[in-house]
Amino acid sequence: MKKTGIIIAVILLLSFVTGIYLYGQMPDMMASHWNISGEVDGYMAKFWGLFLVPLISAGLLLLFIAIPKIDPLKTNIGKFRNYYDRFVLLVMSFMYYVYLLTILWSMGMKFNMIQFLSPALAALFYYCGILLSKAKQNWFIGIRTPWTLSSEKVWNKTHRIGGKLFKAAGMIALLGVIMPDYAIYLVLLPVILFAVYTILYSYLEYNKGK
Repeated sequence: MKKTGIIIAVILLLSFVTGIYLYGQMPDMMASHWNISGEVDGYMAKFWGLFLVPLISAGLLLLFIAIPKIDPLKTNIGKFRNYYDRFVLLVMSFMYYVYLLTILWSMGMKFNMIQFLSPALAALFYYCGILLSKAKQNWFIGIRTPWTLSSEKVWNKTHRIGGKLFKAAGMIALLGVIMPDYAIYLVLLPVILFAVYTILYSYLEYNKGK
């Protein structure tokens, strides 16, 4: 994770530096929440507006570092560790992108937040599909149901189909860029439906095996 780890550290450091540098230029209250139409409907104090996302990112990074160390099946994680590390990099990049959008809004730029989030979420969902297709049985990463964790065969079949579905979710989410009025539905509905489907699929495959 050396190269990837350096890039991740730079992104995290950059988020804190950005907050410190722009602190004096931000309004006392910053936009913090947007409704399903992509319009702001919540605010928070400047300090939290500038440093909440970097702090959450730091917490997530600590969690991501811990997972391969504490998982009882850590040797399996090692088999797809490169894909996992790239996923961590993508999540940290996504967080920084969201952070920049909130700053730009507070600096006076107005846009449809859901529309601007769509391409980033599309990339995240698509890569989740790649990660799922490579993931080996473990307790933290992937589609973890009682049935996938009880059968390696069910795990592999569920993650094979889950990988394809999440790639499809990524491509559907990308349509939110050109269809902003429906962006929230294009982003959320496919992911929810595909997640439910993979859970049911794992249950059916497990019972078929029995």
